[in-house]
Amino acid sequence: MNDTAEIDSYVPSDDEEFMNEKQRTYFRAKLNTWKNEILREARETLGNLQEDSANHPDIADRASSETDRAIELRARDRQRKLISKIDAALQRIEDGTYGYCEETGEPISLKRLDARPIATLSIEAQERHERREKVYRDE
Repeated sequence: MNDTAEIDSYVPSDDEEFMNEKQRTYFRAKLNTWKNEILREARETLGNLQEDSANHPDIADRASSETDRAIELRARDRQRKLISKIDAALQRIEDGTYGYCEETGEPISLKRLDARPIATLSIEAQERHERREKVYRDE
């Protein structure tokens, strides 16, 4: 499966063995592409922040610039956490646990993995988890 066109046109199917080599290659490529996009955006943001660090003589401009900078830094922090989840998913591909629910051990649906390749819980387990969280929040 070295042909890029073959990888690009491949869609995981429930008709094949779960997490076979093609599926692992597909999800590995998807995760790496996502990670590279995040890193590229982070480099662009860093460049923009460095350019924008010019001293603003107007106090309102300076305040606005600081607010923008704080928002950008919070977004970067969320993306840093996302990269660590992507790295964890890539590690699970390598150790053979990728695609299996951490709670039940059952396969996570391919549709869910395609939509959220860092998923660690099946939809059912995720819903139970969210219901438990809601109960604790509401107390």
